[in-house]
Amino acid sequence: MKTVFHSSIAALCLLVGTVAFSQQADSTKTKNLEEVMVQAVRANEKTPVTFSNFGKKEIAKRNLGQDIPVLMNFLPSVVTTSDAGNGVGYTGIRVRGSDATRVNVTINGIPYNDSESHGTFWVNMPDFASSAESIQLQRGVGTSTNGAGAFGASLNVLTEATSARAGGEISNSYGSFNTHKHTVKFNTGIMNDQFEISGRLSKINSDGYIDRASSNLKSYFLQGSYLGKTTKIKALVFGGKEITYQSWNGLEDPEKLKNDRTFNTAGMYTDEFGNTRFYDNEVDNYQQDHYQLHWNETISENWNTNLAFHYTKGKGFYENYKEDADFTEYNMTPAGPGTTTDLIRQKWLDNDFYGTTFSANYTNDKLAVILGGGANKYEGLHFGKVIWARYASTSELGDHYYDDFGIKTDLNFFAKANYQVLKQLNVFGDLQFRKVNYKANGLQPDFVNETFDFFNPKAGLTFSPNQNNNIYFSYARANREPKREDFENSNVKPEKLNDFELGWRFANAKAKLNINAYYMLYKDQLVLTGALNDVGTPIAENSGKSYRIGLEVDAKFLLSNQWSIQPNVAISRSRNQDFYFQRDGVLQNLGETNVSFSPEIIAGNILTFSPLKPLQISLLSKFIGEQFMGNIDAESSKLDSYFINDLNITYEIETKKVFKSIVISVLANNILNKEYISNGYFYTYDDTWSNPPAVTTIEGAGYYPQAGANILAGLTLKF
Repeated sequence: MKTVFHSSIAALCLLVGTVAFSQQADSTKTKNLEEVMVQAVRANEKTPVTFSNFGKKEIAKRNLGQDIPVLMNFLPSVVTTSDAGNGVGYTGIRVRGSDATRVNVTINGIPYNDSESHGTFWVNMPDFASSAESIQLQRGVGTSTNGAGAFGASLNVLTEATSARAGGEISNSYGSFNTHKHTVKFNTGIMNDQFEISGRLSKINSDGYIDRASSNLKSYFLQGSYLGKTTKIKALVFGGKEITYQSWNGLEDPEKLKNDRTFNTAGMYTDEFGNTRFYDNEVDNYQQDHYQLHWNETISENWNTNLAFHYTKGKGFYENYKEDADFTEYNMTPAGPGTTTDLIRQKWLDNDFYGTTFSANYTNDKLAVILGGGANKYEGLHFGKVIWARYASTSELGDHYYDDFGIKTDLNFFAKANYQVLKQLNVFGDLQFRKVNYKANGLQPDFVNETFDFFNPKAGLTFSPNQNNNIYFSYARANREPKREDFENSNVKPEKLNDFELGWRFANAKAKLNINAYYMLYKDQLVLTGALNDVGTPIAENSGKSYRIGLEVDAKFLLSNQWSIQPNVAISRSRNQDFYFQRDGVLQNLGETNVSFSPEIIAGNILTFSPLKPLQISLLSKFIGEQFMGNIDAESSKLDSYFINDLNITYEIETKKVFKSIVISVLANNILNKEYISNGYFYTYDDTWSNPPAVTTIEGAGYYPQAGANILAGLTLKF
C-alpha cells in the first residue's frame, strides 16, 4: 500500500521537474496511451454487447455542477435520482432497473465500487465530469471487467487525455438554490516531446431543493504523463472532500408531500421546552483520495502490455442528533437515575483499498486477444463515538461504542478473444475466473468469513454484411457476492445471472441506429425490498427465480445542417417468479410480481437546433413509466410516471486575443415545472394485537421529491 503511494508521488515529482517545452508532439502517442488504459474493459463495434459512449463534448454541454449520473440521464434504460432534488450531492443511477450497487464502475480500468456496500458515491469526487475524457456504459453483463459483478450494467470512465498543446480553462456557473461551481484547469502540453502535466481544482456549493440539503464540495485532479518510444506512463492523484447535510430520510407524511414538498426530517428534535428544532450539523463528512500509476509497454507491432497500481484512502463520518437514546446501547453508564439521554453520535469509516490491474494485448488483422485481471484488497474500519450527551454519564465522551471491521480480497483473471472467422463474421469469447474472500464483524451473525469462486463465461457472434450494418448475439454468465448489509440475513446467497443479448447496429453519415433485445434470467437475485436501514441504505433480499426481458432502441439522425434528433426508448418486463410474502401472519405465494424499481417504459430524446455553428439549442426530454418500490405489487408502493423536459443552450465565441474561446452555457431543468418523484422507499411490518390475538401487516412509504423548474448558467474561458 505504501509502496503504491510512494511510487505515484515519485512519478509525479519526476514529471513536474521537467520544464522545457517542445514545439511539436506526436499525437499518436497521446491517443495510444489513453486507449490502452481502458482497452481491457471497453467494448467496440466488433464486440457483441450493447453500449453507449458519452464523450467529452457531450459532457461539457451540461457540466454546470450536477453529478455524473445526472449528466447520463438521457442514455437508454437509465433512471437517475437525487436526494437533494437538484442533482448535486448524493445522486444515483439505475440501469435496466438495477440500482447503482449492481452497476460495475471503473476509472481507467480501476474498480471504483465500494468493496463492502458495492455503492458508487460520486459525491466523494465532485466535478469529476470535468476530468473525464469519455464514459462508456455497457448495458447488461457486458464484457469482463475488474471489481464487482455487473448485474445491470458496467460503466467505465476514462480520465482526461494527454494534450499535445498547452492550455487551460476557468469555468464558473451559478443557478437556482444558490448552486455555484468554480473550476480551474491547466495543462502544459507535451514538453521535450515526452512529458505532460495537467490538473484541476473545483469547488461546488448548493443549498439543495430539499430543506437544508446543502452541499459543500471540493475536489482536485493532477496527472503527469511520460511518452517514450515504447514506454508510456501516466500517474494520477485525484479526490474530493464533501460535507452534505443529510436528506436520505425522504418524506413519509402525505400532507407535507402535498403542501410542503421540501420538508426534511433529518436533524429534527424537540428541545427541553417542547419546541421543534433542527440540529445544525446533521451532516455526512467524508474525504476520499485516489492514487493511480499506469505503465504501458509496446513490445512489438502486435503486442502491448498495461500494468496499473492503485491506492484509495477514504475516511469520514456522518453525525446524528438522537433523542431519548438508551445509555446501554452506547456502552455508557448513567451518572444519575435516568436510563436515556439525548446525544450526538458520529459513525466513522476509515478504509484503504489498494492493488493492481494488468493486461496483455495482442492484435493482428484478424485476431484480438486480451489477457488481464486484477488483485485488490480492501481494509475497512467501522466505529462510532458519542461526542455530546444531555445527561452525564461515567463514560468518557469520544470513546468508541462499537469497533467493527471488513476485509475483502478480490482476485480475477480473464481472457478475451475476438476472431474474424470470415470477412463478415467475428467470433467473440470471454472467460473470467473471480475469487472473493470477505471477513467482517458487527453483523448478524456476528462474524462473516465467506469465500466465493465464480466462473463467468461469455461468447458471441458479430455479423457485418457491409460497412454500415452489424448484427450480434451474445450470451454471458455472471455471478455476484452479497454486499455487507446483505449478510444481516444469515441465509443470504450469491446471485447468478444468464444474459442473452441480440442486436443490430446501423451507421452512415447521417444516421445511427441501435436496436437491442435482451433476456436476463436470475437465480437468487438480490432485489430491493423498498425498505431502508438506519443510514438510508436500501435493503435487499434474495427473490429466488426472476427475469428481465426488454427491447432498447436508440438513434441519432441528422435531419439537416441545423437540426438533429437523438431518440431512445426501452420497453421491458421485470418479474419475480413464485414470490413469497408473509402478510397478516400467513405466508402467501404471490406468484409473479413486479421487480422493484423497474419501470416498463423509459424513453428519452435530445432535439438539437444549431442556427449558427457556435450556437446549439437542445430540448432534452425524459419519460419514466410507473414503477413499484417493493416486490408485492402493493398500490401504496407505486411511483407515478413522469415526463420532464430540460433546455440546454451553449454559445462559443472564438476570440483572437487572450482567450481561445469563451463559452456561455445555460441549462434550464424541468422547464414545465413538473412535480415529480424519481425515488422512494416502501416497507412493511407486523402489528400484533391481543384479545383475540391477531397479526396485521402495516404498509408505509417514503418519497424523494425532485425540484420544479430551475436554472444553471455558466461562463467558461478557454486559453
